[in-house]
Amino acid sequence: MVKNSFISVISQEKKEENRGSVEFQIFSFTNRIRRLTSHLQLHKKDYLSQRGLRKILGKRQRLLSYLSKKNRIGYKELINRLDIRESKTR
Repeated sequence: MVKNSFISVISQEKKEENRGSVEFQIFSFTNRIRRLTSHLQLHKKDYLSQRGLRKILGKRQRLLSYLSKKNRIGYKELINRLDIRESKTR
């Protein structure tokens, strides 16, 4: 899978030094979102996990909008690598 190869690449590149970067935070939120989504497909009535998923989605959305304002090229690259949709502009 393309996603798994990207995960290993970014993990090796940014071991300890860059965990606070916006790109790494978006990457880790995306992994948590995918994990929670698969969990919620099995447990449809787990409302606490649904709430957690919505909170993580909001955090990732805010980080993505920040990144798109600061570094548009890096934003486009990250969107393509993580295979997520581009945010709607208001």
